[in-house]
Amino acid sequence: MFTGIITDVGTIRELERAGDLRARIATGYDTASIDIGASIASDGVCLTVIALGDDWYDVQISAETVSKTNLSDWTPGKRINLERALRVGDELGGHIVSGHVDGVAQVIEARDEGDSTRVTLRAPEDLARFIAPKGSVALNGTSLTVNEVDGATFGVNIIPHTKQVTNWGELTVDDGVNLEIDTLARYVARLAEATPQA
Repeated sequence: MFTGIITDVGTIRELERAGDLRARIATGYDTASIDIGASIASDGVCLTVIALGDDWYDVQISAETVSKTNLSDWTPGKRINLERALRVGDELGGHIVSGHVDGVAQVIEARDEGDSTRVTLRAPEDLARFIAPKGSVALNGTSLTVNEVDGATFGVNIIPHTKQVTNWGELTVDDGVNLEIDTLARYVARLAEATPQA
C-alpha cells in the first residue's frame, strides 16, 4: 500500500525487453535499506525489486502490466515518480493507493492559474463514473484532488511544490498518465450495483 506522496524522482537507466520488460531505475533512496522483493510504486505502478546496486534497483514488468499502463512509453533517461511502500506508523498524507493502475488518462489541456497549473485529463470511459469532484485520484502515483468532472474529463490542480518534487513539471498535452481510482469509490459503486432497487 502507498499514500500517493512522492518521495523520490528516479531515472530510467536501462530497459531490456526479453519476454517481460526489465527496467533499471536510478534512485536517491538508500538502497541498503531496500530488500529484494520490496514493492516500490514507479509512476504509480507497484513493482517488485529483483536486484539492487549502490544507487539503482531493477524491476521486472509483465506484459499485462505494460498493456494497462504508460510503461510502454518508458525510455532511458525518463524521470519517474517513486514511492516506497507504506509502513505501520507512517503518516498517511495523501490517500490509500494500491499501486494497481486501472487505466491510462490522457492530458488534454494544461494552463497556468496563478502559480499553479490546472490540468484537464480524459479518463477511459469505463472509469469515468468512479471520478467525483473533490474526490481523490492517483495520477502517475501522485495523490491529487479532483476539481471538476464533465463526463469523462476531469481537472486537477498542480501546485508549484508538486511540480518541483515529481515529474509533473515535465508532462505535456497528449501525454498518458497512469490512473488509479480511489478504492472507496470502487467499493461504493460495487455496493450500489449489488443493492436491490425498490
